[in-house]
Amino acid sequence: MTCTAEKPNVIILATGGTIAGSAADDTATTGYQAGALGVGVLINAVPEIKNYASVRGEQIASLDSKDMSDDVWLKLSKKVNELLSQSDVDGIVITHGTDTLEETAYFLNLTVQSKKPVVITGAMRPATAISADGPMNLLNAVRLAASPLAFDRGVLVCLNDQIDSARHVTKTHTTSLDTFKSPLGPLGFMNDGKPTFYNRVDRRHAGETEFEIGALTDLPYVKIIYGHAGDDALFVDAAIQAGVRGLVYAGTGNGSIHQEAEAALARAARAGIIVVRSTRTGSGTVIPAEQSYSEAGFLEGDSLPPQKCRILLQLALTRTTDRRQIQQMFYEY
Repeated sequence: MTCTAEKPNVIILATGGTIAGSAADDTATTGYQAGALGVGVLINAVPEIKNYASVRGEQIASLDSKDMSDDVWLKLSKKVNELLSQSDVDGIVITHGTDTLEETAYFLNLTVQSKKPVVITGAMRPATAISADGPMNLLNAVRLAASPLAFDRGVLVCLNDQIDSARHVTKTHTTSLDTFKSPLGPLGFMNDGKPTFYNRVDRRHAGETEFEIGALTDLPYVKIIYGHAGDDALFVDAAIQAGVRGLVYAGTGNGSIHQEAEAALARAARAGIIVVRSTRTGSGTVIPAEQSYSEAGFLEGDSLPPQKCRILLQLALTRTTDRRQIQQMFYEY
């Protein structure tokens, strides 16, 4: 990893979220305005950052992450690639709301064309709250992005002293500070501020992916449909009419599909729409099951949750519509 100064050069890109949130009083942890504070305020609130890296900030967006969009993803990824191509930039930290943090992290994990550290962090309490968690999370994220140990590990998520892979991590609790978990285990921890790794993800990640987004202005239209008892064809048929190019079915158990929804999804597949089976369970790998699923041409989402299956399918469709090739991507990424 190139370092052209005494301290690594780390760029902080801000997108808004709770970490930049402001509430009416210091005991409020809900009902605040997300993204109210600019990146300069965040950096100045943690002067210790400058003990570990030379930092500067840039505001990419100022939104509540529930409102994250494909447009912001493309803008953010292009900016990250632009910065990391510069020899005097050693790492990137991105501040982000927690609601869709895992999705942005995985999108970047598939589209960043550098092995330099990219670390995403956020907060569960607004900046104005007593015991706000944002300042320590930001400090640890900079420490991690400045560390040679973070090189070539894919996009990392760092909150609450834990280091997770963008591929594995998910938000598991509505309000807890310890909300981010990886069903397949964390990569490591920030032990008293020092990055310590215990695991590595072997799946293809940032710096070794095939997804070039430099010329893209939008992404293929892919929707998620949530399976449940009493399901029917309504949402599948509506998606077909809306012109989707791909569908992810968040099925029960091992990606199981209600019989009425299955018939509609088979119609979608015959119309050229790529259908991926995922699971609503929260963990586990979706593997081949019913013969009818294979005959219809449905793909397996492997261990990715529905929201990450959608991202990979969007990017896969920018490369090919061949089902076998797309299925291989789900095995590799």
